[in-house]
Amino acid sequence: MVKSKRAKRKLVAEINVVPYIDVTLVLLVIFMITAPLLMQGVKVELPDANSAPLDKEEQEPLIVSIKADGSYWIDVGGKNTSESLSFIKDRVAKVLRQRSQTPILVWGDTRVDYGTVVDLMSELQLAGAPSVGLVTEPLRQ
Repeated sequence: MVKSKRAKRKLVAEINVVPYIDVTLVLLVIFMITAPLLMQGVKVELPDANSAPLDKEEQEPLIVSIKADGSYWIDVGGKNTSESLSFIKDRVAKVLRQRSQTPILVWGDTRVDYGTVVDLMSELQLAGAPSVGLVTEPLRQ
């Protein structure tokens, strides 16, 4: 009688990481697609500046943009609309009455006249904005 020799099987203590890698790659793709959509604003050519990014604010900022042709745009509820300076001033004042700590950011095209940006900033401060931030692109090296 021949004894059947069974090969002893060792327990394998390995974790199959392939599903984790798949999930990670899917999340990476989702974040890459949605990241540009997080910051709203009209497409303008922002000036370059050697400055540090702002800390993450608790409240979503109110974004006012000036395009190269001098038109004013405001981000209201995720929609950008072209409006007059007086309308934007009234809208900012209304938002600040409801949420006084709302940060106001100006996206000014690089080709916009300096006086136009200063006029906008002074109107925003007259509307009650405690401070107005200018958005720039990081300095390219």
